[in-house]
Amino acid sequence: MSLAIYRKYRPKKLADVLGQETVVQILQNAAKQDRLAHAYLFYGPRGSGKTTTARLIAKIANCEKRQQDRKFKEQGEPCNECRPCVEIDEGRALDVVEIDAASNRGIDEIRDLKEGIKFSPTSYRYKIFIVDEAHQLTKEAFNALLKTLEEPPAHVIFVLATTEYEKMPATITSRAQRFHFKRLPLVKIVGKLKAIANAEKIKADDAALELIASAAEGSFRDAESLLDQINSLEDEIVLESVEKILGQVGFKRTAELAELLIKNDLAGCLDYLAKIQEGGYNLVQFNKDLIHYLRRILALRFGPDLEKEFSRELTDQELNTVKKHSQLIDIDRTIVLLKSLIRAYTEMRYSPFAIVPLEVAIIDNLKNSEYNL
Repeated sequence: MSLAIYRKYRPKKLADVLGQETVVQILQNAAKQDRLAHAYLFYGPRGSGKTTTARLIAKIANCEKRQQDRKFKEQGEPCNECRPCVEIDEGRALDVVEIDAASNRGIDEIRDLKEGIKFSPTSYRYKIFIVDEAHQLTKEAFNALLKTLEEPPAHVIFVLATTEYEKMPATITSRAQRFHFKRLPLVKIVGKLKAIANAEKIKADDAALELIASAAEGSFRDAESLLDQINSLEDEIVLESVEKILGQVGFKRTAELAELLIKNDLAGCLDYLAKIQEGGYNLVQFNKDLIHYLRRILALRFGPDLEKEFSRELTDQELNTVKKHSQLIDIDRTIVLLKSLIRAYTEMRYSPFAIVPLEVAIIDNLKNSEYNL
């Protein structure tokens, strides 16, 4: 059975973890100085590298070359060649215990974990416990973990990972070093998808990869899984096929409707919407994309400095389109339209006729001559 793309191209060292430069720098410096903490808490969006980084800590802590070669140790990275590094990469390291708190969330599971902590590692220097989705542990389980987390044995390192930091008790967060994993910029995701496509000899156009990256909503793992899925269905990945498979339209179509709205072309807008519906695309997602698009052009009109921030989410060509539209909009009309589209989005999510609230919002905003540009 072939290995999934997201597993095949999982980072092998800290320097490969993209989009988390601050986290990487701190952990590398700690590794160079042999000052790895006894407990870490990684929090941030899904697919941003939390569990991957936890495994990298496991490799760094147990890397045999780091223990034997002082010069190599100064790199703050695992060697990826020694027995512990290879076993951890292959997921067969007995001293690296991964726990899914979503399905092992009770006090009994934590008591079993505490019993396991007492025993020394079977063959490594450190025993690593990685608790994924840690926020799902019960209150009783958290309480049972407190003392162990505060004063674990010298041979143990804890890494808690969560997508919902606000649900973590303060008593837990205060006992661990906390690292925030940021939502990944679209341009970095696209860059990695292009590199994977080249390595795997996958034919894919840039617009298709950009839509895959956009649909992943900041998650490398989701983007790589989507690329893998679509590649198994299509010999050549093009924008039209990705749109049909995802039921989501690309930036170009969103920008085209936005331009019709800016020009106050009601008939053109309704005709465009009808074609989107006939194509079987997700209208709720389309409205969401349209809201984000109009939000960008409105914000850019008032804050030109936001161009730098938007460059993380858009390609140069897309950013130029947004800049052009930001100069064409009627500010008051765009604000009213945005509010209407947001109300329509709420209604569309629960309506059996998703197109109706969107059509009504557009008609209501474009029908009156007072809104003409």
